[in-house]
Amino acid sequence: MGIGLLALTGSVAAAAPAALAAPDIALAKAVLMKSVAFRTVEGAGEVPKLAAYYASVLKDAGFADKDIEITPIGETATFAATWRGTDPALKPLLMIGHMDVVAANRADWTRDPFVPVEENGYIFGRGTEDNKYDVAMMVTTLAGLKKEGWKPRRTIILLLSGDEETDMRTTRALAVKYKDAELLLNGDGGGGLLDEEGKPVLYQLQAGEKTYADFQIGFTDPGGHSSAPTPGNPIYRMAKAIDRIAAYKFAPMRNELTEASMRLSADRIGGDMGAAMKRFAETGDKDAAEILSTRPEFVGQVRTTCVATMAQAGHALNALPQSAKVSVNCRIFPGVGVDAVKAELVKAVNDPGATFTTLGDPVASDASPLRADVVKAVTAAVTARYPGIPVMPSMSAGATDSLHFRALGVPSYGVGSLFMRAEDGFAHGLNERAPVGGIPSALRQWESVLKALAK
Repeated sequence: MGIGLLALTGSVAAAAPAALAAPDIALAKAVLMKSVAFRTVEGAGEVPKLAAYYASVLKDAGFADKDIEITPIGETATFAATWRGTDPALKPLLMIGHMDVVAANRADWTRDPFVPVEENGYIFGRGTEDNKYDVAMMVTTLAGLKKEGWKPRRTIILLLSGDEETDMRTTRALAVKYKDAELLLNGDGGGGLLDEEGKPVLYQLQAGEKTYADFQIGFTDPGGHSSAPTPGNPIYRMAKAIDRIAAYKFAPMRNELTEASMRLSADRIGGDMGAAMKRFAETGDKDAAEILSTRPEFVGQVRTTCVATMAQAGHALNALPQSAKVSVNCRIFPGVGVDAVKAELVKAVNDPGATFTTLGDPVASDASPLRADVVKAVTAAVTARYPGIPVMPSMSAGATDSLHFRALGVPSYGVGSLFMRAEDGFAHGLNERAPVGGIPSALRQWESVLKALAK
């Protein structure tokens, strides 16, 4: 049992949060709502405008012009606000979020996705959940601490990317520039779950992400007239390959993060699934892994997964196909290389004539260690909001900006302050919204974590 797990289970007492200032709720709401009004979708050119707005908020709070850097990258941009600490020997503490959002079609929404509305206890609009809520909380927290006159011992740098939802070019640029950091706190990861009645259930501290990778498998043949079938039909070969991929199971894997998460979740889940969690966490039992793999919410926690997502084939109704190709999306367990997974797919498909192409430039990274100082700070801040709430480590199936920092050796943690009911989660979907009621305690959470880790 590692020190991170000890801290999470309560064997190491969480430090009491430092004295906190009264949160500026009005400013946080204003920043969130104004953020949503910027249409920061790919190609719209609105990200630099949003970055300039965030800069104005921080400058009004006392940040100097030289403390803020907005760097255009194509039609988007990166944002960096530096608050220099009193001890220059300490490596900086990074905070990160993203300014861009996925596209939203006005015709599909009940309300205009880029006209923020507060209604029935929620703020509606594209990006309210992903990720402008926590960006607004981070900006407001830094502004409040600056006005308060607090001085961090460790330099704090707020970084905002501009294309996290698409190419992550801005993320790569930020990771390379700021890789000499102590750690990174990501507002686009982790967070809390509320039950149907709005009561707290648990908080997830995200410390790892699976690597995202796409492969294209191609099949070719000379083709010919459809009246004279041949054994090399690319569509048939592709169909066999898809069946083999569907049946193939990567070896079960676990790490400190998933072991801790399953130990803490086992009793809560209960039954056969809870028992399987406990066995797998303790021993890596393969039978337990098979039980967990029957549930979509758990299969990604025990192994690499690959699934066919798109297919194209043929060129005419009355001709034998000359080519066929299938795209396979993989979510790779932390620490496993992309080429290693590709090699397993080649073996599973077992077609010497097939071609395997890695699409894009996937980046692999290992999970971050469950650092005692981070766990302690986050646990103290979260339990100050909701006493007794379990704080659990988590590994995401998707990727955030943290991926590129972890790949360069920066320990990165998703410590988002947004608590939501499961039925209110509409990130990337229609009528996205975030609850207003949690804003005061979200600000206190960010302030508490920063004061603990940058002191």
